[in-house]
Amino acid sequence: MKKIIFKAIPFDKNLVTLALESGVDAVLTTAEHKKAIEALGRVTVITPAEMPEVAINEKSDEATAVELDKKGKSVCLSAGWEIIPVENILAQVESLALEAESLDRARLAAGVLERGADTIVVTPEGASDLKQIVAELKLSQGKMELQKAKVTSIESAGLGHRVCVDTISMLKKGQGMLTGNSSAFTFLVHAETESNPYVAARPFRVNAGAVHAYAQMPGDKTTYLEELSSGTEVLIVDARGNTSIAVVGRSKVEVRPMLLITAEVQTPSGPVSGKVFLQNAETIRVVSGDGEPVSVVTLKPGDEILCRVDDAGRHFGMRIKEEISEE
Repeated sequence: MKKIIFKAIPFDKNLVTLALESGVDAVLTTAEHKKAIEALGRVTVITPAEMPEVAINEKSDEATAVELDKKGKSVCLSAGWEIIPVENILAQVESLALEAESLDRARLAAGVLERGADTIVVTPEGASDLKQIVAELKLSQGKMELQKAKVTSIESAGLGHRVCVDTISMLKKGQGMLTGNSSAFTFLVHAETESNPYVAARPFRVNAGAVHAYAQMPGDKTTYLEELSSGTEVLIVDARGNTSIAVVGRSKVEVRPMLLITAEVQTPSGPVSGKVFLQNAETIRVVSGDGEPVSVVTLKPGDEILCRVDDAGRHFGMRIKEEISEE
């Protein structure tokens, strides 16, 4: 996830307001306008003294940028940078900011040497692309590889505590969260975007499963559903594997009748199976192999649903190399 800064030099109140509404991490401005920006919203405001700008016009400019980094400065390369000098600098520094004057330049900055710049400083020329830049580079967590799994069994599992994850975002058809009994096998549980004659849609909600289940989280981490609380960032995934981040507004834990769903994925090394406990209700949906939401009450053995198969082994939610079996 990249840090996005808007460069408010020269100062323009309308553009700063747009930047704040777009969700930038900080605003770069001259010292004389710092208080004016802080009055518009709670946001980090930095000055050129805190983030010196270096224009790369010749080879010696690369050394200047590296030297500033070694002195503890957050270095920003001016708009107009080229790939080779940026690669040379990235190989020698821990972090680097690059100016970008458009969405295409921001994408390029984020992908140099695969690692990319840690921070993208969007210039006023790129203000019209700010919302898209934030969506792609700040909120997106890359792409998840989903597989079609075949349902092998659906069983009543009695009563259990399940977790409704109510986000502060309006989710869309195809989106949901990846949860399951094992961090190595998670099910795409669909958000409550669909209505029926008895219940209105709740597009901000994912009825994600039992309290003990793992949930895929931003930053290649997992957590137990029971640990989610207001303010936590969760990973939202759609049927094509595209990801974004949503913030939990409320986590509701209630006792409800549960189903145990088991599914199997065929891999080059043989079949792999996984399980998930979901509430037994028509409004709870997984995602079919063709990307459509399907209610758990109509699910039957042989149906294809979307899941994610990964390597097992987590410690406090972080990936580790360990021999582990979870069922």
